[in-house]
Amino acid sequence: MKTPVFTGSGVAVVTPFTKDFIDFDKLGALIDWHIESGTNAIIACGTTGEASTQTIPEHLATVEYCVKRAAGRIPVIAGTGSNDTAHALLMSQSAEKSGADALLMVNPYYNKTSQQGLIKHYTYIAERVNVPVILYNVPSRTGMSFTAETYKALSAIPNINGVKEASGDFTLIAKTKALCGDDLHIWAGNDDNTLPIMAMGGRGVISTCANVIPSEMAELCRLWFAGEPDKSRELFLRYNELMNALFIDVNPIPVKTALNLMGKQVGHLRMPLCDMGEAALKTLKDAMGRAGLL
Repeated sequence: MKTPVFTGSGVAVVTPFTKDFIDFDKLGALIDWHIESGTNAIIACGTTGEASTQTIPEHLATVEYCVKRAAGRIPVIAGTGSNDTAHALLMSQSAEKSGADALLMVNPYYNKTSQQGLIKHYTYIAERVNVPVILYNVPSRTGMSFTAETYKALSAIPNINGVKEASGDFTLIAKTKALCGDDLHIWAGNDDNTLPIMAMGGRGVISTCANVIPSEMAELCRLWFAGEPDKSRELFLRYNELMNALFIDVNPIPVKTALNLMGKQVGHLRMPLCDMGEAALKTLKDAMGRAGLL
């Protein structure tokens, strides 16, 4: 049995940009707000953090800054995945040196690999770092998925702690939980899967929605683990429209737009991401209004 890196709501935090670099003042304010709001972990340089358009120096500096700003108050998990095993190892070892509490590693994308290749890729990296590794299954972006049997094989590696499951495949999740038990913890990777995944034994969520409603996502999880499922479900259903609206366009376009509408001033999106169209923007604003954010 492994101890989970965190339980509850971890925010896949956006990265505020200046014209040419990272706006660390804004990022620091966001981290402080999340900690004050009850968020249970910070996930830096993930999909929502636009890691794919950060340079290596930006990526490393962002992880280092998040670790220093969090100052041990909550865990900082660094996104370090790549479709190149050697590059993923370099980023993972650098994040570990910066003090990251754990790593989040997306499946190899574009070139993809076989299930055996996944086992080799993650084993190679996990054996060369000394912090927990959280796998990241998001077939909509990578074009591939784990099988439950591959999860079982990887769960035997001591520092592979769990998986961010964004496949939406509840059959896979249930089979994985049955095979792996507490040797591989599961976090929802889609906000609208949070409650059902916790009901199957998941440890909470790595959340996009927590960027805009951090206290509510933390409370949703807290209530579940406190044995108050009805109250947890009430919150989940109350914010379900907002969860869906934040994915009306490619993540993180809607969530970064929402934060700017809320006055958080997190800056622009980096190309090829671009501003939302008017129809999608209206849908987002309407959902935010009903959620009390505007």
